[in-house]
Amino acid sequence: MKPFHSLTVVVRDDERAFLTRDGRIERLLGPGRFTAYDPFGRLKAEVVKVVRAEVPVEKALLIEKTRPDIAAEHFTILQTGATEVAIVSLDGEPKHLVAPTTTRAFWKSLTLVEVERIETATNLRVEKRHLDRLDLARSTLIVHGTVEAHEAGLLFVDGVLKERLNPGRYAFWNVGRQVRLAKVDLRPQPLEVTAQEILTKDRVGIRVTLTAFYRIGDPEKAAIASADVANTLYRLVQFAIREAVATRTLDDILAARDTIDHEVRAYVTERARDLGAEIGEIGVKDVILPGDIRDLLNKVVEAERVAKANLIRRQEETAATRSLLNTARLMEDNPLLLKLKELEALERLVEKVGRIDLHAGAGGGGLDALLTKLYRLDGKD
Repeated sequence: MKPFHSLTVVVRDDERAFLTRDGRIERLLGPGRFTAYDPFGRLKAEVVKVVRAEVPVEKALLIEKTRPDIAAEHFTILQTGATEVAIVSLDGEPKHLVAPTTTRAFWKSLTLVEVERIETATNLRVEKRHLDRLDLARSTLIVHGTVEAHEAGLLFVDGVLKERLNPGRYAFWNVGRQVRLAKVDLRPQPLEVTAQEILTKDRVGIRVTLTAFYRIGDPEKAAIASADVANTLYRLVQFAIREAVATRTLDDILAARDTIDHEVRAYVTERARDLGAEIGEIGVKDVILPGDIRDLLNKVVEAERVAKANLIRRQEETAATRSLLNTARLMEDNPLLLKLKELEALERLVEKVGRIDLHAGAGGGGLDALLTKLYRLDGKD
């Protein structure tokens, strides 16, 4: 039974208890059972966990002033400078990254508290041994990233380009400065310029689409020259194709697409150097005509094809007539050749005859008369 006018406190192994009299800390109670005579109710006990635990900063600083013996034995009080950070390890495991101008206090009664201070004013890079110990995703004090094999990294400090980074893993202290890590893709990139309405020299509205390929050759120049290199190149290609189309008629455009490609490429290549970019191929992908112009061109093409077919047919007829004339001249000079042609004609005629009836009666002449009269072509009896 609890004694009358007494205070009893049970403290476990992972706990400690602040014993106060009239609001002032009198002592720190360790594990065990504590009973004190308190007829006027002046004593109070506050039990707290002490394993890998923090002490409220205000209480820790107050105890450090009023009871420095208790603070020295049981607390680790950490205060960082304006450009200083600290890594706090509990029982050998990094647990806290303390920001500059910050005060933290930790129980060291049952926990091994280790503090490593880092001066960031003279150390921009985070050392690898620290990278492996810190949770970078949850910290705003570190800017980190990985530069892939096809990329170039650019380090900006307070808006000034400081260094080009090779492929690898990087981390920088973002304390007392503004650090930014930019990555630039060095691989060739396609650039599709969608259809845009352009008037030709003869006032025909057409739509032209292009495909271009570019790569970043100078990442430092590209990062400084333009916030968006791809968008800038897109606008340059638009200007170039408008200039090339507006100075040509529709017939010239349809007949000289390669020339337009070269002009656009020369225009864009010269200006892309100032952006740190290199232009690969540029080509007109499609030329889209208005519906009425397209129908008219289709009719023109069809008429050209019909005219060409008629010309070929007339040429063939002329050649055939010339061949017949030559054959007739040969037959005129060679009676034997004429007889051969007669026999060929007779052979073709006989192929189409299904039935032949021969009459050997008087005056009929029989087979000899039939053959004689059938192939005689000179008009003589």
